[in-house]
Amino acid sequence: MKILGIDPGTQVAGYGVIEKLGSKITAVEYGSINTNKNQTFPQRLKTIYSEIMNIISKHKPDQMAVEEVFYSKNIKAAIKIGEGRGIIFLCAATANIPITEYAATAIKKAVVGNGNAHKSQVQEMVKIILDLPKIPESQDASDALAIAICHSHNLIYKSGKP
Repeated sequence: MKILGIDPGTQVAGYGVIEKLGSKITAVEYGSINTNKNQTFPQRLKTIYSEIMNIISKHKPDQMAVEEVFYSKNIKAAIKIGEGRGIIFLCAATANIPITEYAATAIKKAVVGNGNAHKSQVQEMVKIILDLPKIPESQDASDALAIAICHSHNLIYKSGKP
């Protein structure tokens, strides 16, 4: 089974495709979708849509997972991320791929064992779990892989099978 994890953003969106065969999880591809600062906001959304659809077309994931919006004090940023998440959901719906949302604390708990883990701990565990030669250069890509790993663990939990 292939899982596409997405760390949503409208300036940079991370993505990570993993494959789960039995109890083994491997990274297939990961990286960042970077929009141009000179683009209008609708153009940025279009770039994200096009890039995610290209990733879906290339890897044909069976499932998608995305991080929930974290709202702190900046409501405008939360709204923009929410609009970017809408594009991600549109991509999943267009490709008929089931999509699941996870809170940041659930992702950290699934990957590190602690819902309050630091980003550096998540990055290190992503490297270890996926047997990567080094931590991904893009923190957004590392987060997207963590989201996909979380989803793969959740599928095991729901099915009771590795």
